[in-house]
Amino acid sequence: QINFVACQLFALLAAFWFRIYLGPSHASSAVRHAFATLFGIYFAVFCFGWYSIHLFVLVMMNYGIMNMASIPNIHRYSFVVAMGYLTLCHISRMYIFHYGILTTDFSGPLMIITQKITTLACQLHDGIGRQAEELTAEQNRLAVNRTECLFILFLYISHHTSHFSRWLRAPLRPEGPGLKCSLPCGLHNKARYRIALLGETSGAVMYKLCITLVSLILFLTLTKNFPMAYIIDNEFLDKTPFLSRLGYLYVV
Repeated sequence: QINFVACQLFALLAAFWFRIYLGPSHASSAVRHAFATLFGIYFAVFCFGWYSIHLFVLVMMNYGIMNMASIPNIHRYSFVVAMGYLTLCHISRMYIFHYGILTTDFSGPLMIITQKITTLACQLHDGIGRQAEELTAEQNRLAVNRTECLFILFLYISHHTSHFSRWLRAPLRPEGPGLKCSLPCGLHNKARYRIALLGETSGAVMYKLCITLVSLILFLTLTKNFPMAYIIDNEFLDKTPFLSRLGYLYVV
């Protein structure tokens, strides 16, 4: 928990530094990409220790598939590898470590990465392996027709946006705001997008910080009043009514 909070605070301070000293007018796109990627890797290692290697291995394995596998099967290979690796990690946590991992649990981020990496593989399959007229409007909008470098893939994986093509149009990408750019992983219509102007972000930052503060207060309050260990207590299992147990589990 300390690691997690420390990362949150450090990332906030780094974001201000990033904007002031590594803005688009001060640094090249390559420098900004490298900085963001290396910071993300550092945060992962700081939070998860050596278990973070699982995150990187999954990304690199699927990056290899996206560059070497046949396009008609790229989404199948990616799904099998990602889901297989995730399953093995879950099994090792349960039966080898007996949930006794002393660092922050890495399986949550690993599940999210599995979702994102398999989604990207499907978008690549739509963008390269199928004709535009075969796709629905939504598939056309999200299709990707070129693989990216490993740096870009790591940046996308660590970003909150769910779709790669949507991330390419995000206003907070390291290329910077207000830049007219040709999508490196273009959509079928090969349109050019103007990245939205970032504008004044103070309000947005304060809004997110307030949400974080409220969430922290709720977390600290509820974990004291609803301890998780109580769900395996004999009194809870044998004497508590079903609906009360259900409500307690929901809060926990």
